[in-house]
Amino acid sequence: MIYFDNSATTKAEKEIIDTFVTVNEKYWANPASIHEFGHHTNELLQSARAQVAEVLKTTKEKIYFTSGGTESNNLAIFGLVNKYKLRGNHVLISEIEHPSVLEAAKMLQLQGLDVEYIPVNKDGIVSIEDVNLLLRNDTVLVSVMHVNNEIGAIQPINEIASIIKAKSRAVFHMDAVQSFGKTLVNFEEQHVDAITISSHKIHGLKGSGLLALKNTIEIDPILYGGGQEYGIRSGTTPVPLAVCTAKAIRLANSHVEQHAARLKSMTDDIIFFLKTFASIKIISPEIRAPHIVSFAVRGVKGEVIINALQKEDVIVSTSSACSSRQTKTSHVLKAIHIEDDYIKGVVRLSFSYMNTIEEVEHFKKIFTKVISVIKGD
Repeated sequence: MIYFDNSATTKAEKEIIDTFVTVNEKYWANPASIHEFGHHTNELLQSARAQVAEVLKTTKEKIYFTSGGTESNNLAIFGLVNKYKLRGNHVLISEIEHPSVLEAAKMLQLQGLDVEYIPVNKDGIVSIEDVNLLLRNDTVLVSVMHVNNEIGAIQPINEIASIIKAKSRAVFHMDAVQSFGKTLVNFEEQHVDAITISSHKIHGLKGSGLLALKNTIEIDPILYGGGQEYGIRSGTTPVPLAVCTAKAIRLANSHVEQHAARLKSMTDDIIFFLKTFASIKIISPEIRAPHIVSFAVRGVKGEVIINALQKEDVIVSTSSACSSRQTKTSHVLKAIHIEDDYIKGVVRLSFSYMNTIEEVEHFKKIFTKVISVIKGD
């Protein structure tokens, strides 16, 4: 099987699975317990937290382990707005954010906040001019994803951060679920205040992730209970998942530039190949994340292509795994104004370091055969 759906989820590293088993077997005590067994388990948890903090260039007290990207994004949106609500009532997000940000923003609107959406151009990239125009003195939060999960557009994060700093006291949240491990992500590289990371996008385990804050940023909890995770995320911390999250982050970060170059070489090759078909439109912008290729076949539904490829043991997806089982058109594709002839036919290929050049070559042969059958050539 050839698996080109890594933006939906990645295969867990064997090394990480082994770590999960080991920690469950040897450190299964509650880290909040006062006995020695609990103390040793807590030491392991704090070591994992410190390792993540070192990678992200912050302090360990600003690392909050969560159940994944959706919880982390919700914690960022609600927690930061609540903490800094005296600064204003205005929230600014891009119109192509992940549903976990968009739906949270809708709830803010129901609570009376003034939420505005930053438009994107045909490449899915936020305009700096629009950010400058929409930003207000009473803007409390700006949330813009680093890399779009559907088309791979890369946002000008540092330019946005400069405008925010110059014009407001808003805090800046960056969803880095699709960018961490494919490019350098930390508080020195990107001048943001909060970063979301999900483990299963970087060969870690599902049900785990984190929200990281810059040293100077505070946040209010959205879960209440025993006060775990420095009072920000109550509930017994799943130490095995936290340790595995830290390990996935270390592994992904250690070879990020090498992997990015290799991924870009493979996806560039795929794009060059796809451009030889007159009926295909490349949706991903020229300047894009190295692991995502989004394209569409004129007049053909994406599901038809996906099912045909699956019969040949090639796994790809439509524009997003979060919406692929729904019939409505992707909000991202609407935002970039994809023509009607193509909008139902979008297919996303997403790669990881585990993919090979041999797989790319095999995909070309299979795809050529599949398209010939579908188009009746």
